[in-house]
Amino acid sequence: MSLNTGLSEEDRKSVAEALSRILADTYVLYLKTQNYHWNVTGPHFGQLHSLFEEQYDELREAGDEIAERIRALGHFAPGSYARFAELKSIEEAPDSPPQADAMIAQLAADNETLSRVARSVLTAAENAGDEVTVDMMVERMTAHEKAAWMLRAHLQ
Repeated sequence: MSLNTGLSEEDRKSVAEALSRILADTYVLYLKTQNYHWNVTGPHFGQLHSLFEEQYDELREAGDEIAERIRALGHFAPGSYARFAELKSIEEAPDSPPQADAMIAQLAADNETLSRVARSVLTAAENAGDEVTVDMMVERMTAHEKAAWMLRAHLQ
């Protein structure tokens, strides 16, 4: 059955490929944030443990929405560690968890990276006339910029 939503196959493919990159980064950041939630220590353990949990829960939901958007565009969403590793632009958590301040700094920088990735997806979506994905990327930029701000506030 053909898909006829007003976007060409070429445009849907372009946007789905861009979304696949942010999906990979979202998943890697989700896993990294959950890792840090499990392994954070120090005098601010309770606050950071809770903050990291809020953030990885939000990332899990975002990943699902992004994957569903890829499917709505008529393409398959990547779903393996190997494929995410090929597509991601952020680094995974190190084998040995860093100190809390380093965790915070890494997660803040990673959220800023995802905001930039979302901007590039937004541009691809604008070029394709895909307002649904544009709206989704505005939401993602808002979420990542807020997350980065909340993390940076813990370092001041």
